[in-house]
Amino acid sequence: MPKRLRPTAPVAADAILVGDPGRALLLAQELLERPQMSNHARGLWGYSGRTTAGEGLTIQSTGMGGPSAAMVLADLAKLGVRRAVRVGTCAGLDAEARAGELLLAAEAVALGGSAAAFDLAIGEAVLPDRELQRRLEDALQGEARAARVGSFDAMPAEPAPASRISASDMQTVAVLARGRELGIAVAAVLIVAELGHGAERLSDEALEAAARRAGRAASQILST
Repeated sequence: MPKRLRPTAPVAADAILVGDPGRALLLAQELLERPQMSNHARGLWGYSGRTTAGEGLTIQSTGMGGPSAAMVLADLAKLGVRRAVRVGTCAGLDAEARAGELLLAAEAVALGGSAAAFDLAIGEAVLPDRELQRRLEDALQGEARAARVGSFDAMPAEPAPASRISASDMQTVAVLARGRELGIAVAAVLIVAELGHGAERLSDEALEAAARRAGRAASQILST
């Protein structure tokens, strides 16, 4: 049985993963016809229901950081989840980065912390599911660019070296690596919520709009 999640409604085989419980509610209202709260234990809000295409979908918050996301994904696997898309936020690091743009995680690079639990050395990369990644790219129709993302357990006091890393976040390595271990197909689309190391932050309204765009694309590929 799951150790953290206490589902009060059926969990679908397909899931969208978000760190922020508020974003889980936002996407549930955006994507599900009659969303039911499927988890509220530990503040990890989750919602399940059917999309406008009639397919079951769960939208689950994973909390903050890689360890929390990995544990939540393990619980979802026990509840029958087999495909998942992370819709998260990141800091843009390269010269092309624009606040509010969407990035497809072409690979996620371990930058320390709990990555060792997945047998990943610092600098080693983990890849998304190839088919989900391709379909997500098609669904976004040029609205997102592929990026190499570096993940920490906790954001450091100073930004990561931007060389060969386009963005940094706290969960993508853990989600992709744990998905691989569990046999779950996982991909990730990230919203650039800030540039550099907090030098410029996206407004709440713009962040919500970007989350809706990413969520609709994730729902589309999980509904077919």
